[in-house]
Amino acid sequence: MIRINLLGQTRPRAARRPTMAVDTGGAMPVAFIGVGVLVGVLVLGFFYYTWDKQLTEENNKIKTLQAQKTELEQTKLQVEAFEKQKVILQQRVNTIEQLQRDRTGGQELLDMVANTVSRTENLWLTEMARKGNALSMNGASASINAVANFITALKRSGYFQKVEILESKQDDKTQGLQTFTFQITAEIAPPPPMQARPATASAAAANTPAKKG
Repeated sequence: MIRINLLGQTRPRAARRPTMAVDTGGAMPVAFIGVGVLVGVLVLGFFYYTWDKQLTEENNKIKTLQAQKTELEQTKLQVEAFEKQKVILQQRVNTIEQLQRDRTGGQELLDMVANTVSRTENLWLTEMARKGNALSMNGASASINAVANFITALKRSGYFQKVEILESKQDDKTQGLQTFTFQITAEIAPPPPMQARPATASAAAANTPAKKG
C-alpha cells in the first residue's frame, strides 16, 4: 500500500527501544568484601601461627626451667646433707683433739699447780675441776697476800692465758684462826707446737766421729 505525505514534512522516524545495559555496580562491593575476608583470614592465620609458635617456645622454656629447678633442689638437699655431716665430723675432731690435749697435758698441769701451791705459804686448795680449757680452783689461805701471790705465780707459769679471782672472803666458821676462802678461774693456754730438730743437725751429729780418749 502506497502512502502519500500531503503535509510536505518529513515524518520522524520511530525511536528505537533502548537496549538493556548490564549493571556491574552491585558486584564490586561483593568482590571487595571477599578480598577483605581473604586478607583477614590470612592475617589471622599468620598471627595464630606466630602466637602458637611463641606459646610452644615459652612452654618449652618453662619445662626446661622446671627441670633445672628440680636439679637445683636435689643439689641443695645434697649440700645440706654434706653440711650436716661436716658439722658432725668437726665435732668429733674437736672432741678427739680435746681428749688428746687433756691426756697429754693433764699430768703436767697437775704437777705445775701442785708445785705452785707448795711454793705459796699459808695456802691450800680444797677443790679443783677442769672443763675443757677452763680450770676452776677453790681454796683457803691465811691472808689475802697469799692469794695474790698464788695468782701471780699462775700467771707467770705460762700455762694459762687468763687468771681471774671470782670470790675472796673471810671465813667466819673458823674460830681463833683468820682464814680467807677464794675461788679462782683460769683459762688453760694451748700447748706450744713441738719444734723438731733440723735434719741437717742430726745428720751432722751422727757423722761426727767420736773423740778418742
